[in-house]
Amino acid sequence: MNHQTIKAFLDAHDYDIRKTHNARWIDQKCTMDVVCLVSDCIMEYTTEKDQAAFTVKDIWYNDYTVENVQQIFSKPDPAKKASNEYDKYFGQPIKLLDAAGIIHGEKNGQRFVYTIVDAKLLSFISLRERNSGQFLCMYIEKVLKDSGIYGLFETFFKKQDKDSFKRLKDGYTAFTIAHTPINGATECGRIFTKVLNPLACHYKKKGTERGHLSRHRITQNEILYNRRNWRDILSDKPKDITRGEHADNCPKTPEDSMTAYRIQRAKKNLRRINDRYRNGRTELYEERHCMDPATQMHHIFPAHAFPSIADYMENLIALTPTQHFTYAHPNNNTQYINRDYQYLCLVAKTGAIRENLLGNGPGPVIYDFASLQEVLNTGLGTQEFLDVEEMDFEGVLDKIESYYTKTNVMRRMEGTRCDDAG
Repeated sequence: MNHQTIKAFLDAHDYDIRKTHNARWIDQKCTMDVVCLVSDCIMEYTTEKDQAAFTVKDIWYNDYTVENVQQIFSKPDPAKKASNEYDKYFGQPIKLLDAAGIIHGEKNGQRFVYTIVDAKLLSFISLRERNSGQFLCMYIEKVLKDSGIYGLFETFFKKQDKDSFKRLKDGYTAFTIAHTPINGATECGRIFTKVLNPLACHYKKKGTERGHLSRHRITQNEILYNRRNWRDILSDKPKDITRGEHADNCPKTPEDSMTAYRIQRAKKNLRRINDRYRNGRTELYEERHCMDPATQMHHIFPAHAFPSIADYMENLIALTPTQHFTYAHPNNNTQYINRDYQYLCLVAKTGAIRENLLGNGPGPVIYDFASLQEVLNTGLGTQEFLDVEEMDFEGVLDKIESYYTKTNVMRRMEGTRCDDAG
């Protein structure tokens, strides 16, 4: 799903708060990662249960949700605690999706029953945080423009000083109190952060930090509910152990659980889409394996060595068990990667991504060219792939070819020197 498709969806709706008086079009827990997770849980529930309708409780009591959310949010089993422990994590993003028109809620007694209106957009949001963040920024901007207050944000983004920040915050607060049931500046301030900072991150601007003008530009890490701390974790890594060993020795945190969830979500989505639209075939075509089911979602660059790209579908490839355990990981040693086979996987995956992004294959668009560049730069320890123009897949393949040709030559030279020394 591209920018224009999302824009067309948003343009078909009038989100003017002066007309809707909807105070819950966005809320405190509507961060890109929480909205993504809740969307994934909705997709999983409606698919797994074959249910068209759902309530908030249906989603949070579902086994898939319980398994993931308890560890991520450090919350107890919802069956053993009062519902207010989970209300904000599910109710607020669901209200946002309803306000946006992606789902629709109807009151039935004391509860709301929801149905999916646009399954493609909901699926897009559920795939990854980047997608959720893209939608949220476009949605927030559309609501502000429809409501006639986007000019305050534009002025702030141009001036980036304390005076423009104060005018923006005061103006947003006064507008919200005037047109919604919210009547307190404190609550307006909490929601204001969720409105301003995603836009500030998108436009690479300063935003709000603890109620004041931020000292620096807002980064993506700052707008997540569960922040990734790979840099902090790896900065303390002793030089004589691997990244994976260091990560194994670190205490587990909700961030670790979120990362594990993201990896499993990426594998689940790739397998589901590969099964549904490619009949479960391997993405690395080899005639001898073409009839075997591709049940293995293999990390081209290992998760333990490259945790920051472990949940990217651009770093996953569907393989048969033989391809996975015999060729990708020789002798079934998952700590070892066959570099020659890694090269074949990268070429095949680039082809699959190209087909998907250019609309030449079946199924929804699930990949992102910038994510492919990030995977290759991270996995190969370079920045060269940033020089490749958008959607230039030939350029990507040329650089992959060049990298593996150079490293193979170096390996042969090192082998010769070892033989000579012996």
